[in-house]
Amino acid sequence: MEIKDIKAVYFIGAGGIGMSAIARYFLKKGLVVAGYDKTPSDLTRHLEKEGVLMHYEENVDEIPFACKQPKTCLVIYTPAVPSTHKELCYFLENGFEVQKRAQVLGTLTQSHKGLCVAGTHGKTTTSTMCAHIMHQGHLDCNAFLGGISKNYGTNYILSDSDYVVIEADEFDRSFHWLRPWMSVITSTDPDHLDIYGTKEAYLESFRHYSELIQSGGALIIHRDLEMKENLQNGVRRYDYSLSEGDFHAENIRIVNGGITFDFVSPIECVKDVELGQPIPINIENGIAAMAMAQLNGCTADELKYGMKTYGGVDRRFDFKIKSERLVFLSDYAHHPKEIYQSAKSIRELYKDKHITAIFQPHLYTRTRDFYKEFAEALSQLDEVVLTEIYPARELPIEGVTSQLIYDNLKEGVKKEMIQKYQVLNYVKTHKFEVLVILGAGDLDNLVPQITKILKSKIK
Repeated sequence: MEIKDIKAVYFIGAGGIGMSAIARYFLKKGLVVAGYDKTPSDLTRHLEKEGVLMHYEENVDEIPFACKQPKTCLVIYTPAVPSTHKELCYFLENGFEVQKRAQVLGTLTQSHKGLCVAGTHGKTTTSTMCAHIMHQGHLDCNAFLGGISKNYGTNYILSDSDYVVIEADEFDRSFHWLRPWMSVITSTDPDHLDIYGTKEAYLESFRHYSELIQSGGALIIHRDLEMKENLQNGVRRYDYSLSEGDFHAENIRIVNGGITFDFVSPIECVKDVELGQPIPINIENGIAAMAMAQLNGCTADELKYGMKTYGGVDRRFDFKIKSERLVFLSDYAHHPKEIYQSAKSIRELYKDKHITAIFQPHLYTRTRDFYKEFAEALSQLDEVVLTEIYPARELPIEGVTSQLIYDNLKEGVKKEMIQKYQVLNYVKTHKFEVLVILGAGDLDNLVPQITKILKSKIK
């Protein structure tokens, strides 16, 4: 089925952050857009207000008439949906075009110049930065992002540009559907071992992804990665890091909560780049984003303006309270290396403050595979409060609980274990200088209430 033949699009798992971006894309195209999700959320409620026909019961009778026409309805599903799902089975048994989200993005990378960002961590921030630089510059872009951009209040950008910025997701090998014009690879620390099985298979998946970059395009890869790329003829290779590589930073200045640096590039160096979201880890993310934007023709002034006006992403180092008396933020970090970088950045910003983290581990398998690494990363902080594991798509594994992390925290770290339902009371009854909520589960749903409690304390 070609895009021009589609009159309706149906999403199974419409409330996922990546799925909702594509739903909005087709909605803007004037098509009938409908979908199912297991539970209502802020995201699904926003989709309903925008015109998506949503329901929350696994029921074929709830599918709108326009989405029951095999010749004109495209069905898109997320890999997290089980193969036994009643609605998915209905579409498969009745001759519908059924595609994964990544297949749809792959089609877009063949009709546009795909600027893709892959990596275990850093990809949401880097892709959102690049999209903002491109969109506010003369090149413009479309974008499908893995988080809500604070600049635009959404996770997609729609324009008439030839460029499309895409967050390339390695889960379920989804990024193998893409054909990037250029790609950044930020990190390849093993993850999703429930899918890949071994570290070697995970690295091989990234190697194969590098083969998909189109001739004439480019790979911009962090210089410290263990993976070995395999580029096709005509693909240029650049490396980057904080202080070394084809693209890097010099003359970094962290003064009064602001961060400024000089961008070193083989194309054109740019002095005095100011970070709109002044977090130390964003220096490296910004280098990668600027490198890809510059390789496609963004000017020095556009790079500086884009970085200065970049507002961040919801749940990525997301400050809710920032005062002398109290700092409160939420961060989506859920892999040990992400936790490590998040903790390191918070420590750099608040050297003399007592830092408390409330961490909700995500997935039993990830906890089983990396509990020692989680404990080591969290041990950079002064106080760690652990809740029960958020299971997402998984069933419990015997012997795998947050206790594994708790028992491996370093001596000297104040620690506590509580249930998620106890978090609000814990916040009410304790004092904080810097508090961070960490994890990719549903603990973030409590952030508005936590913010309200903490604001009442500092009045």
